[in-house]
Amino acid sequence: MSEASTDPREAPTGNLSPAIIILGAPGSGKGTQGKILGSIPRFFHCACGDVFRSLDTRTVLGQKFVEYSSRGELVPDELTIELWKAQIQHLADSHIYKPDIDFLVLDGIPRNVEQARLLDEHVDVEHVFHLSCPNREELARRMRKRALKDNRMDDANESVIQQRLATYEAETKPILEYYPPEKVTNVDATALPIQVLTEVIDVIVRIPEYIRRSSMVS
Repeated sequence: MSEASTDPREAPTGNLSPAIIILGAPGSGKGTQGKILGSIPRFFHCACGDVFRSLDTRTVLGQKFVEYSSRGELVPDELTIELWKAQIQHLADSHIYKPDIDFLVLDGIPRNVEQARLLDEHVDVEHVFHLSCPNREELARRMRKRALKDNRMDDANESVIQQRLATYEAETKPILEYYPPEKVTNVDATALPIQVLTEVIDVIVRIPEYIRRSSMVS
């Protein structure tokens, strides 16, 4: 008989909600894939950007966020996860997100390894999809195109683009080493969106927890 694992990432998860993470550099298409998956029954897409945009600054947590953002400072990891958790709880209380039947699709969170550790207290990460695009110029091209489309001219600045890509490489990409290799799938982000989606879904439908939940709910 094999010894019990001491790795907290492999410990029993109890009532933690199942989640998948879509990870990728800016311009890799993770937001697009997250939105598509979120439109499928039994999946709920939660983008980190949406959490901050919907934040009620009159609350205690909202005021804490304002304290940092008004000074142009990064929001601490603990507060980021607290804000995310509060939003998820609000959505669950409103019956918009149904944790007993929905898979969370996380996009833009966690942003670093510490956030991934903190997130383990709230969700069971079933799988991580890494939308890989080694070609930085292709990512930059996509970012410029999106910035122009959304009329966010500052985001089209080359120095801003390169800084965002460098930040991803230094802070976010190491998350891939945090999760067990069997829970990480690399997907070619340069493929057509429908091809990326097909590969992602092919993995999801083989996740044991997804199979279990699908058999419970018609």
